[in-house]
Amino acid sequence: MNIQNTIETKVKEGFLALYNIEIPAVDFQPTRKEFEGDITVVVFPLLRYKKGNPVAIGEDLGKYLVENIEEITSYNVVKGFLNLVVDDAFYLNFFNSIYNDSSFGFVSPKADEKAMMVEYSSPNTNKPLHLGHVRNNLLGYSVAEIIKASGKKVYKTQIINDRGIHICKSMLAWQKFGEGETPDSTGLKGDKLVGNYYVKFDQEYKKEIAQLISEGKTEEEAKKQAPIILEAQEMLLKWEAGDEAVVSLWKEMNSWVYAGFDVTYKNMGVNFDTLYFESNTYLLGKDVVAQGLEKGVFYKKEDGSVWCDLTDDGLDEKIVLRSDGTAVYMTQDIGTAIQRVKDFPDVGGMVYTVGNEQDYHFQVLFLILKKLGFDWAKQLHHLSYGMVDLPSGKMKSREGTVVDADDLMTEMSDTAKEISEELGKLDGYSDEEKEELYKTIGLGALKYFVLKVDPKKRILFDPKSSVDFQGNTGPFMQYTYARIQSIIRKADFEYSNPVSIELHEKEKELLKQLALFPETIQLAATNYSPAIIANYTYDLVKEFNSFYQNVSILGEDNQDKKIFRVQLARKVAETIKSAFSLLGIQVPERM
Repeated sequence: MNIQNTIETKVKEGFLALYNIEIPAVDFQPTRKEFEGDITVVVFPLLRYKKGNPVAIGEDLGKYLVENIEEITSYNVVKGFLNLVVDDAFYLNFFNSIYNDSSFGFVSPKADEKAMMVEYSSPNTNKPLHLGHVRNNLLGYSVAEIIKASGKKVYKTQIINDRGIHICKSMLAWQKFGEGETPDSTGLKGDKLVGNYYVKFDQEYKKEIAQLISEGKTEEEAKKQAPIILEAQEMLLKWEAGDEAVVSLWKEMNSWVYAGFDVTYKNMGVNFDTLYFESNTYLLGKDVVAQGLEKGVFYKKEDGSVWCDLTDDGLDEKIVLRSDGTAVYMTQDIGTAIQRVKDFPDVGGMVYTVGNEQDYHFQVLFLILKKLGFDWAKQLHHLSYGMVDLPSGKMKSREGTVVDADDLMTEMSDTAKEISEELGKLDGYSDEEKEELYKTIGLGALKYFVLKVDPKKRILFDPKSSVDFQGNTGPFMQYTYARIQSIIRKADFEYSNPVSIELHEKEKELLKQLALFPETIQLAATNYSPAIIANYTYDLVKEFNSFYQNVSILGEDNQDKKIFRVQLARKVAETIKSAFSLLGIQVPERM
């Protein structure tokens, strides 16, 4: 259904017929509640093309539309707003067309459409995933699902930062203090075990710095000369040289971390189609730099370092190779992007889910790739997001003050349990059913709280307020879905297409909200914003609850109306479930 497209076409036709003027676009908005109407044409912007009284222009267009669009039954003009009333039959026909469409709103990918690759998570292998990774994973996964629903093939990927000094810090601390302990011997998840040694390294490093300062060194000297940091640097050199013992330990400890990550990803409900490892990609890009030098995209300084001059583009000069020939992160990212397109030739663009502290890095990366002549570089997007704050303050990995992702998910489940028991909502459930439901509610609350906010904004996350069965929360939406399932279970009849039902105002409003779902998916995909889906769902749920409170469903005497209302409720539930699937949130059949 898209009555708006029809109206836009006819408004343009009408303007040409009435005033002999062509207009490029028409502005719409939903009709305000206090006026009669379903959709409103905003007349004021049209005054740029036709000077005059907006009420008179509105009247002219209203008459034209009633005469030329069968579905428009009447109109009224309030100042510069033309409010149009759409016939009930139009909404009933729309409902009949979507009732049996299980993929309503979703578009199948076209065979010749270029795919998108969405990168998210991309953790370091020296510590478990934390609250910042939670926002990253939830955003990246949801954006991938939304882009897929909008009609594109999508590959979900991550690059795992499995090399560097931070990895060596965990490895060295384990060597020195671990006494051979493993995830099996301790019962700890592997990522937690390795993370503990990252913290241990920092503790020992600080002790050595303090000792050196007490012996007369400056703080800067102490930081550089502490024996444990020198040992970590030596270990990194050995890794880069392929030292057998170091590489063997690196492989073993990383394998512990990957097993731990897999558990966290499964509990979080996210997945990946392909993985890239920094240990494989950190040398990528060096050949591209050589080619870029020949093309004049890069230039070499006297010390042998290679740079890209972006000052004409309003940026600065960016190093891509050090004077000793070693690559920097930018070089690696250039190479990895090119490699991904080689690996997946149908990829025509990429979305990088990375915090906003990397905004400048991605500006530079995308610009360099364009200068290197890659067409797909025009379709690169940095899904930049704000940090997640807690009432307790900022997190620091090396000091062990991060909010662990696993612990957070457990806490959310526990909070859901506590609130559900207080409300007494789960009578008649087995203990196993209750525990499963607590997880569904708790994780749904977390995901919705994170995703309902525009990605660019910082979030102050409060677990307790997110698990609320009222307001703009995940549990409120889940509860509405479960309420509809209860109605459906009590209904004992089949659906038949309603032909001549006069729609209640609340039914019409609900149908109008349902009709927005397809364009909402497209809008969310264009803007890489799950918040658009989240807030659409909240509006749909509010509209349903208003409908539920104002009309009788199962108690309706008119059989045709009763059947229609049950089936309308069913379609609302299906749409809530579909929208929530795009956010990675499950909905329970009972609550």
